[in-house]
Amino acid sequence: MTVTDVEVGLSKTEVAEEQIKVEEKQRVLGVLPNFYVSYIPDAAPLSSKQKFKLAGKTVVDPFTFVFVGGAAGVEQAQNHFREYGQGAQGYGKRFGAGYADMVAGTFIGSAILPSLLKQDPRYFYKGTGSKPSRFLYAIGNSVICKGDNGRWQANYSNVLGSLAAGGISNLYYPAQDRDRAGLTFENGAIGVGASAVANLVQEFLIRKLTPKLPNNAPGKP
Repeated sequence: MTVTDVEVGLSKTEVAEEQIKVEEKQRVLGVLPNFYVSYIPDAAPLSSKQKFKLAGKTVVDPFTFVFVGGAAGVEQAQNHFREYGQGAQGYGKRFGAGYADMVAGTFIGSAILPSLLKQDPRYFYKGTGSKPSRFLYAIGNSVICKGDNGRWQANYSNVLGSLAAGGISNLYYPAQDRDRAGLTFENGAIGVGASAVANLVQEFLIRKLTPKLPNNAPGKP
């Protein structure tokens, strides 16, 4: 009699789905969404569907509206984009433009391009090594990323996504604040720079303020 052992395991997509469930619970101080960081160095790659799902969850998160609303309030107080005017109508236009920026940047840079280019939109927390090495790693991750094949490569998704979002913003910002190519590249550079700053914050601060982490996260007791 021959006995055959059959090992049933989860597919990469199923493993990624379980890991995403943990990421979706990651909130700084239990409030601010922290979905786009993986504390698992060898996390399973996301499918295109999962990339769009994560982007969608981000843009409709309550804190996203609070953040965009606060930014619109600051712009109104400083009379930024003055052509929008003041009052409720002016605030609404600033809020709409800010939210459009966020949606475009999130979907283009974290879902559409990563799906087409087979790149992972998440930041992979390092947490080990010297502080200078972690600093350079965080900065570098604004222009390099992990591919779905697990190899590091140029982060075309983030760079091109920032440029694309900057170009789209030319469609709805006041005429006097548009500079066509100038505004596009300015917003693109700001997007890449913001990613570098965000990565530094992720690497050195956010982990300490995020209560729910996977059991195999670097440095977790």
